[in-house]
Amino acid sequence: MASPSLRDAVGGLDRDPFVSLLGKLIGESRRLQNDPPALVPQEDLVAQHVVDALLPVSTETGGGPLVVRKVSYAEGRSNVIVEYPGTVPGRAISFVGMHMDVVPANPDEWDFDPFSLTFDSEDKDKLRGRGTTDCLGHVALVAQLMRRLGEVKPVLKHSVIAVFIANEENSLITGIGVDGLVKDGLLDKLKNGPLFWIDTADKQPCIGTGGVITWHLKAIGKLFHSGLAHKAINAMELNMEALKEIQTMFYNDFPPHEKEKLYKFATPSTIKPTKWSYPGGGLNQIPGECTISGDIRLTPFYSTTSVVKKLQEYVHDINENIEKLPTRGPVSKYVLPDENLRGRLEITIDEDIMNGVACNLESRGFQALCKATEEIVGHVEPYSITGSLPLIRELQDEGFDVQTAGYGLLKTYHAKNEYCLFSDMAQGFQVFLSIISQLEADV
Repeated sequence: MASPSLRDAVGGLDRDPFVSLLGKLIGESRRLQNDPPALVPQEDLVAQHVVDALLPVSTETGGGPLVVRKVSYAEGRSNVIVEYPGTVPGRAISFVGMHMDVVPANPDEWDFDPFSLTFDSEDKDKLRGRGTTDCLGHVALVAQLMRRLGEVKPVLKHSVIAVFIANEENSLITGIGVDGLVKDGLLDKLKNGPLFWIDTADKQPCIGTGGVITWHLKAIGKLFHSGLAHKAINAMELNMEALKEIQTMFYNDFPPHEKEKLYKFATPSTIKPTKWSYPGGGLNQIPGECTISGDIRLTPFYSTTSVVKKLQEYVHDINENIEKLPTRGPVSKYVLPDENLRGRLEITIDEDIMNGVACNLESRGFQALCKATEEIVGHVEPYSITGSLPLIRELQDEGFDVQTAGYGLLKTYHAKNEYCLFSDMAQGFQVFLSIISQLEADV
């Protein structure tokens, strides 16, 4: 059980200040949407609300022990680092990943205003608005944890550190969020204990995520009249057959991995098309080029570098043996010898490749998270998905012991009509206290 003294002293999550702060954050969410260049978030709006909530119990005002620091790498785009100092040097427990940007929302598609905090008339537990689940609800939650520590001032051997970050929802701009903080060494002391990334959902430990590789496969043939199909190279047929061959080779080279069962991945690695485009033309024209785009979701037990190399080899092999690719019908072909024409493929891999994560299941932090979850939620069921979380693999590679959890709802993640439940957030608050108490008992 968690330490009664800490639990009793800090108490539960107080609804009024939590909802008050969350309301301020959701009220800023129109200006937190992250989809550049059209939508560039101003995380400093949220950062200032967090700072304002914590300053009364900070060293800056003399009202408490919290050390509060804003760090900005771009105008209007702040990060906030908050530390409750412990008594033993080299001991830290950190809560990171509570990001202050959100994905875009179209008010015309919602049943309520996404940019203000509202309540369901039939269910006061529901807190509605863009960011309630991802991730402004977590910002408000961890801010309340730090505020209560600052008010109660328990004697802790570990320093408890919270890091509220900018720029999680888009990777086009880099170096201004947690990546910038790591580069400048501002998070080095977090390596002295488990780092809990608070940006998942459903109150259970997320122990594995997938990597992402996005690709574009262009087929180039010969445009011609559809009534003279024998004189054309149909780029659509070429691309469909080539993609089928690429998928077959991928699944042979990257089959389900034995560790996926241990980590309870919902799916193995996959490659699939998600988008189709071509220059346009009439229904009586056989297209001369087209592009199929898609992604690969890769479990963390395979190397994204190896996959990219294999994709390039697949395309090269198909181009070299284009005559062997299956055709569709008696005049379908990918080579026109009389015209010295060969269909061909080109593959482009986007630069923003993301690596998956497999959390350390032997970590003391993982053990504490599981025990706290079972104690507070009533059961513990760690899970893994090939959805992706940016940035945390980089933290892991830098030597941080990353564990992940979250207390929003997966079914409303990035969705229309987003909401969270106050009762879930309240359980998350107690999980955090249990984790701190367990780790304190180790020292």
